Amino acid sequence: MTRRFLFVVVVGLLTAIPMAMGTSAQAKIDVSGEWAFEVQTDGGAGSPTFVFNQAGDKLTGKYKGTFGEADLAGTVTGKTIKFSIKVDAQGTPLTIVYDGEVESNTAMKGKVDLGGMGAGTFTGKRTK
Repeated sequence: MTRRFLFVVVVGLLTAIPMAMGTSAQAKIDVSGEWAFEVQTDGGAGSPTFVFNQAGDKLTGKYKGTFGEADLAGTVTGKTIKFSIKVDAQGTPLTIVYDGEVESNTAMKGKVDLGGMGAGTFTGKRTK
């Protein structure tokens, strides 16, 4: 009886620990702060900065770069980040969508869609 009880306890712990670790790892992702991005597109490269404010899975903040300054809105779900900005590109309204993965609280990467007028990739590093 004692061995059976010990076996059940050990199996239970071995099952519960990885699940708890996965849950806490997801809960710890918070991109709030200032980030420096490197963006590569068919039309060239850019180095915008973003200030993110994360509350749960909701993401808000500011963009500053080639297209001036703009508000951003999006989500962070697990390691997936998706946000957009609305800018004026030489008189043409444009919605730029960033869709990627948060690799850690200090790094992310993914793809960017320039409102159907081009596409590219991005990497981001937290600066503050």
